[in-house]
Amino acid sequence: MSRQILSIPRYRELAETLVREVRADYSPGDLLPTEAQLAKRFGVNRHTVRRSLDELVAAGMVTRHQGRGTQVVDRRLDYAVSAGSKVTQNLAGLGLPSNSCCLEQGLERPPELIAQRFGLREESACLLRVDTVRYVDDAPLMRLRHWFDPGRVPGWLDRYRGGSTRALLDQHYGLRLHRRRVRIDAGAADREDSRWLQCPLHAPLLLMTSDNTDTEGALVEISIGRARADRLSYHIDFDDRIDFDDPAGIDFDTDPHDSDTDEAKS
Repeated sequence: MSRQILSIPRYRELAETLVREVRADYSPGDLLPTEAQLAKRFGVNRHTVRRSLDELVAAGMVTRHQGRGTQVVDRRLDYAVSAGSKVTQNLAGLGLPSNSCCLEQGLERPPELIAQRFGLREESACLLRVDTVRYVDDAPLMRLRHWFDPGRVPGWLDRYRGGSTRALLDQHYGLRLHRRRVRIDAGAADREDSRWLQCPLHAPLLLMTSDNTDTEGALVEISIGRARADRLSYHIDFDDRIDFDDPAGIDFDTDPHDSDTDEAKS
């Protein structure tokens, strides 16, 4: 009986070595040696080095920067979720440059749950769907799908080519949106996520669905963000004005999302 010996591909062996070295010898923000330097050191070709580094990129340990090289990821980004928080503003507050790329947009019949939230009763009624990818330091962080009430954003398809959707809403439509309701779920990367977020298939994702309203409380947008869980974490600060020692201070019959709306209006 013959016995087959399974060998680990050379690029995977190199990737495991680099993972150990990054964890032991590098600090956040450090640059790794160039591909040519690594190829010479380990006695392999640059293609093997590149495949090894792809493994580290997929694991969220390093990012590639055109003209700068391969950099150890600083940390998991801490994203504050509040009624008025904006992706671009939050990232700018962390000193991180970001930009959004528009993948696709157009009028489309939304999923039934989205249609119900907008009160669409006719089966032919459509919403404006805008798909984007948010990049931070040239590395993809999250995919976003925006569903807009098209009546509130006439001419959108002629105006939007990428960048901050919130900025366009403010500048051209006078709309300053606030989150009325947020839901955070765990998910797994599908093939489109793997392609655009540069992560392995079935990698863990954080999904955040937001109902975004105008200052009068009318629903304008529902956004669904699919973010790499290895690169981002959400934190939510709760209002500390409630006295939990005083049962009279808590209204258990009130929808908590209503208070969010009231805060957004104030």
